[in-house]
Amino acid sequence: MAASLSGEGWIGKGERGFRFFQATRPAFRYASPMTSPVLRRAERADAPALIQLIIALADFEKLPPPDAAAQQRLLEHGFGERPRFESWLACVDGAPVGYAIIFETYSTFLARPTLYVEDVFVLPDYRRRGIGKALFAHCIRLAQERDCGRVEWTCLDWNTKAQCFYEGIGAKHMGEWYLYRMTREGVEKFLRKSRPAV
Repeated sequence: MAASLSGEGWIGKGERGFRFFQATRPAFRYASPMTSPVLRRAERADAPALIQLIIALADFEKLPPPDAAAQQRLLEHGFGERPRFESWLACVDGAPVGYAIIFETYSTFLARPTLYVEDVFVLPDYRRRGIGKALFAHCIRLAQERDCGRVEWTCLDWNTKAQCFYEGIGAKHMGEWYLYRMTREGVEKFLRKSRPAV
């Protein structure tokens, strides 16, 4: 049976009629194990399926999923007039079962763009079929086509399976670098403290 998204889980409509998902486990029907995946660029009509997959990734990583406001921003940032990222879908029997989200940063030392892989995710029932590897290989191929100097991503420390996969394809763990992050609240706090006295 083809994988498909149920209509359950919608909680309302936003701009342009986009409907938002509840942060619950996505409802999928599963495809036959012998069906080969097809990779394609996501379009605006794919936004509901993409959101479902992002929620599934949040569930896998034990992190809060995007709420209704975040889902609206994903729609605009991914498919608006000036997209901030691009997404690719892995489809089985025409329905998405995995995805990758990428965007470009820049290396001043290499004087070339860097392809940054934000997400690569495959639904649990479709793993061990080469779908994740196909998505990653596609991202690497895009980096080469776009004359990028490198491809970068992060990985959770407990995800040892992913770490083994990355090292197996020739990626290097950058142990000499520290990842720093300033949240939105941190930005606002910094700016308040940095505001000149009147």
